[in-house]
Amino acid sequence: MARKPVTTRRGRFVRLAGMTASVAGQYAGQRARRLFGRQDDETARSEHYTRMAGQIADTLGELKGAVMKVGQIASQTQDFLPKEFSDALQKLQKEAPPMPFEVIVEQIESELGKTIGEAFEYLQEKPYAAASIGQVHRARLHSGEDVIVKVQYPGVDESCDSDLRQLRTALRLGGLLKMPKESVDQLFGEIRERLQEELDYENEARNLHQFREFHADDPKVLIPAVIDSHSTRRILTLELVEGDHISEVTADRYDQATVNHIGTRIFHTMADQLFRFHAIHGDPHAGNFAFRPDGTLILYDFGCVKKLKPAIVESYRKALIAALNEDYQALDRHLIDLGARVESQPAVDEAYYAMWRDILIKPFDTDTPYDFAESEIHKDVAAKTSTVFKYLDYFKPPVESLFIDRMIAGHYWMMKRLGVQAAFRPKLETYLNLAEHKPDSVPAR
Repeated sequence: MARKPVTTRRGRFVRLAGMTASVAGQYAGQRARRLFGRQDDETARSEHYTRMAGQIADTLGELKGAVMKVGQIASQTQDFLPKEFSDALQKLQKEAPPMPFEVIVEQIESELGKTIGEAFEYLQEKPYAAASIGQVHRARLHSGEDVIVKVQYPGVDESCDSDLRQLRTALRLGGLLKMPKESVDQLFGEIRERLQEELDYENEARNLHQFREFHADDPKVLIPAVIDSHSTRRILTLELVEGDHISEVTADRYDQATVNHIGTRIFHTMADQLFRFHAIHGDPHAGNFAFRPDGTLILYDFGCVKKLKPAIVESYRKALIAALNEDYQALDRHLIDLGARVESQPAVDEAYYAMWRDILIKPFDTDTPYDFAESEIHKDVAAKTSTVFKYLDYFKPPVESLFIDRMIAGHYWMMKRLGVQAAFRPKLETYLNLAEHKPDSVPAR
């Protein structure tokens, strides 16, 4: 039997506190078994992490909100959590189970100050989509315009800070955090800042206006317009702009040339935001993109936008150039500037950088088309993860560029699922040069 949804701050605190106590107890028990020599092998430790991570993932998915969003971010990186934890959190990337419709109706009427019938000609009960901090319903205005209504779950904004504190406590008491307190502070501070922005739908409305203007020159990049009259801090109403989900991009409707054009448009959109706009779409999973057989790319959900400091973009650009040129001394310096490398530690062995460079550079290592469908970069990365422990004290989570890495990883998976075949090395070099000389110029599409 499904449990009643938690919509109060106290209810969320109680549920998270129970999870924290359980995790802490499991960790203490495991330490005791190791102390008495009963359990110290890697298999047993992995099984312990898997059980613990499964419980945490179930709780985060049920509660939604800030903690589920952190879980989604954590599932995309193993910088600060064991692999078993990241694996268990993968299910949080899938669509979340929806909130009951009566809860959604109450939230809309409270925010707009009018009944559903007064605000809309109709509101569809079945969710159009459900996610971590809210869900989307299709509707029609009395003017006849079809729209979608994004409704924030009750209580998630008020509980954000306490949720994050509880989750951090659970990870610490479970022995799951693998970095110094200072780095944990920076990481959770960055996540909190992005979440506070994402929980403010008025902020998302401003982002939508800005990104629509920024991409206005490309008619094949569509971003929904905001219906200001039906939007508040917790309700966001947008024009309905539909396209195919990535699972619907099939060979019978999208030939390889069209897929390649879409892949190229994705690359340009990402690079434009990074090198020209200095603001990036920070939640690049498949549910936030749609496609059309004419090559159109549709972007959704601009709640998580990371505005980048020019110095960070410049350090990132220089790090990419150094990696392309196999200049590992320069790469080491630029990673320090990015905040990814601990400056007080000695220089990292160039062979270590070369190993990672040779894995990650593959899509950009040739002027001929790279077949993302056949790419196994993710497998190569996983196979080398154990080498990270040798230099664990040399690196730290790159807080300022964390969302750049997240953006690139998300786009890699989209390219792979789409089966893009494209040569991005010349295009990347064009952006790297333009960023230095003429950042407002647009490379040819």
